[in-house]
Amino acid sequence: MNIFVGSLPFSIDEADLRESFEAYGAVNSVKIITDKFTGRSKGFGFVEMENDEEAQKAIDELNGATVGGRAIVVNKSEPKPEGERRSFNNNRSGGGYGNNRGGGNYGGGNNRGGRY
Repeated sequence: MNIFVGSLPFSIDEADLRESFEAYGAVNSVKIITDKFTGRSKGFGFVEMENDEEAQKAIDELNGATVGGRAIVVNKSEPKPEGERRSFNNNRSGGGYGNNRGGGNYGGGNNRGGRY
């Protein structure tokens, strides 16, 4: 079972998270999601456990538990249906950098003002 773990303290590492879940059974993998530019934790991750019963017990007992001073959120991870994935290039509207769809155009062109 794939388990979502949210509201993690930024200081927790994958070994600590694995240890928390291993108290309930065998853990196949642990992944804390990090920012690709800074490498800093985004405060959530995923744990995969082989046995569904052990995974459910971990969810039941760890959801709402305090870790590093924060109440964590633990639930079964459900994959998003393909149609609900975010697209980064369709249906854009509003301001941007250099697009002429209204909103905040920053600079552009050779308009420096003043006289010739």
